[in-house]
Amino acid sequence: MKTVLLGFHIIVTIALVALILLQNSKGGLASGIGGGYRSRRGAERIIFTATIAVSILFLITSLLNLILR
Repeated sequence: MKTVLLGFHIIVTIALVALILLQNSKGGLASGIGGGYRSRRGAERIIFTATIAVSILFLITSLLNLILR
């Protein structure tokens, strides 16, 4: 069970890193200071939503790994 969970955690980690790297770099904190708000459309919205979902999976698998130790 622990090996399967660890393998799934590694896959989730790689997916999270890939999704973060795919995001647009101009939408960070610096654009919020200058009032550069714009809505997400198309693939950008899908990547943003997938990043949130995968980060929640990362949190859950991290907690499960901690509990099962």
